[in-house]
Amino acid sequence: MDNTLKLESTIEEKQYIVVNIGVEQYGIDIGYVDNIVRMQKITRVPKSQKYFHGVINLRGEIIPVMSLRKRFGLEGDIFTDKTRIIILKPEQQEPIGIIVDVVKEVVTLGSGEIDKVPSDGRDDIAKYICGVGKNNGGLISILNIGNVIGDNQQ
Repeated sequence: MDNTLKLESTIEEKQYIVVNIGVEQYGIDIGYVDNIVRMQKITRVPKSQKYFHGVINLRGEIIPVMSLRKRFGLEGDIFTDKTRIIILKPEQQEPIGIIVDVVKEVVTLGSGEIDKVPSDGRDDIAKYICGVGKNNGGLISILNIGNVIGDNQQ
């Protein structure tokens, strides 16, 4: 009976912050999340990529902020009282902020609840998704943070 418990514990579970961008739900591995802040004044940086809004000063640290909507090729951001900037701190990289429409909840998904997504490389958004999680009858596209922020680091 002890062996059964050990086998069950080998299923890898991770926590994800579920956010909305438009009507779509996306999951961000909580291990990357350093902070979630309300929308604030963003200082524009000349000659930056079109999906970068600029930088913010967060407790004395200058953090670049990008729009996931623009990154995914969607319509521009509409800022509301629910708009948030999620500060991501990937390993071996400087922090970066991403703008999301709504932060919904934190969910725990086991590896058996996430399906890999085949990508043919033609769909722009597909390269930013590493899987689709199933939670309470809904689907959550799991973001590949490395690809989302990867080619920004110059």
